[in-house]
Amino acid sequence: MERNEIKQEYKWNLSDVYENYSAWEKDFEKVSELKKELAGFKGQFGNEGKLLEFFQKQEEMDKISYKLYRYPQLARDLNSSDKEAVEHLQKVQFLFAEISTELSWVNSELVDNRENIEKWIEKKEFDDYRFGLKNLFRLQKHILEEKESKLLSYYSSFFSAPRNIYSEVTVTDVEWPQVTLSSGEKVDVTPANYSKILSTNRNQEDRKLMFQMFYTIYEKKKNTIAAIYNSILQKGIASKKAYNYDSFLLSHLESDNIPEEIYLNLVNTAKNNTKPLQRYLKLRKKILGLEKYYNFDGSINLIEFDKEYEYDDAKEIVLNSVAPLGKDYVEKMKKAISEGWLDVFEAKGKRTGAYSAGVYGVHPYMLLNYNKTLDSVFTLAHELGHTLHTLYSDENQPFSMADYTIFVAEVASTFNERLLLDYMLENTNDPKERIALLEQEIGNIVGTFYFQALLADYEYQAHKLAEAGEPITAEVLSKIMEDLFDKYYGDIIEKDDLIYIFWARVPHFFNSPFYVYQYATCFASSAILYEKMINSSDESKKKQTLDKYIQLLSSGGNDFPMEQLKKAGVDLSKIETIEAVAKQFDLLLDKLEVEIGKL
Repeated sequence: MERNEIKQEYKWNLSDVYENYSAWEKDFEKVSELKKELAGFKGQFGNEGKLLEFFQKQEEMDKISYKLYRYPQLARDLNSSDKEAVEHLQKVQFLFAEISTELSWVNSELVDNRENIEKWIEKKEFDDYRFGLKNLFRLQKHILEEKESKLLSYYSSFFSAPRNIYSEVTVTDVEWPQVTLSSGEKVDVTPANYSKILSTNRNQEDRKLMFQMFYTIYEKKKNTIAAIYNSILQKGIASKKAYNYDSFLLSHLESDNIPEEIYLNLVNTAKNNTKPLQRYLKLRKKILGLEKYYNFDGSINLIEFDKEYEYDDAKEIVLNSVAPLGKDYVEKMKKAISEGWLDVFEAKGKRTGAYSAGVYGVHPYMLLNYNKTLDSVFTLAHELGHTLHTLYSDENQPFSMADYTIFVAEVASTFNERLLLDYMLENTNDPKERIALLEQEIGNIVGTFYFQALLADYEYQAHKLAEAGEPITAEVLSKIMEDLFDKYYGDIIEKDDLIYIFWARVPHFFNSPFYVYQYATCFASSAILYEKMINSSDESKKKQTLDKYIQLLSSGGNDFPMEQLKKAGVDLSKIETIEAVAKQFDLLLDKLEVEIGKL
């Protein structure tokens, strides 16, 4: 579909950020001037008034910078061929690199003046900056001297080279092969078509063919990709040493004050609670009537279900589903779905997927590629969860503490999906739709909890080998994956050497090390909150949980994420918190078996 064929009510209104690039340029010049002004504060942090003035000007610059980045970024995501957007995005990214270099002295000077600053920040005028400064001082031993910090800033582009090379090798330079399906249809083996065939084609041989051709692309490049990954591992080890961390894991966790035990509790508890997962795989094998069950059989629906949901209907369904979160939440969602915050439909040149992106002082923007499927209804609920989280945070926190961490980011989104499941199950008696709904939620548990925990375990083991000086080869990495697949899936899934190259096609490993575990911890947190708020028989406790949940959404980044979750009633250090997901999985499987029995 061409973008001009879509009604305005289903498109973003980017003029809420800037009317045009002329207005953008004025703010660009303003940030350039503020950058120079801030550089002039060097050597003045021993003066309380100057320090406060610096923070206020820095906050002003950061607020504008947020808008400067978002405006061309959002425009580019609507049309990848928008040269004006691409040029302005590159321009602002270059400005950010300059700011990073010219202000590389800030943290070391703050540390040098720590004794006085710790007294000053107890005063009211420093309220907005107190938490950030206390956290900085907590991490003091990891802060480099000015010369060291500036030196490393010169290498920022070089350090990003491995992930850029990975993208070129696995995307830009790939010549996607073509296959002929059993129907005679010729299909290019692109990522989008691979996903589509595996989730919709009910012929196992077609799925097998698509799988083999797709994974062969990575198999042929496995040694190159392994070398790229090893360079990322070695960079991580070098950073650990440069910034004085005791372990590679802590170097990724300590900025948010996450203990290593939380990570290890997740991967070990998930790995020891795979019985519901294996029960589900056995059920799938039986219902699908497969003699042998392979990894490429995991995405196909148990039954054919092709009901379409018009977008305007989906909006009402999602809105009605969040009623348990209270009138204020519902009113905020009404606003979010009605005022140009959503770009709904797929269009030529538009970015794939979905996201919610905040713009402090304006509002969040949600990108969808809505296609009337049940999955797209759940995606709408998911992204609105992020949007409402951002709204509550921005309304209740100053800019310096509005940005919440990834560690809590997926709680609101997955909670909304569970509410949507409940609402839709309550409003349909169609066994096929009920099965499709249950599969949707079960798929979330499998993909967002179990598989992300598996990937987190892989990452931990790979880094551990590198830290011990062991060789990192494609064979070594594939063996880690094979052992984890055996542990999680047992003997239900047929062994296939090609699937163990999976590590080579996970962009997060190359772009954002130790990121994926947070999907699983968020899912576990959401499961606990859901159980307390929705399933509790004690109305007063349900109300208390709701109040704490809204407080969590409103807290932004005003505390460490573990503490925020504890205040809401979630303790991720406890094994029972992780085990709760497995228990919910079993209950959903019970319901699924009942519905299948009705067919």
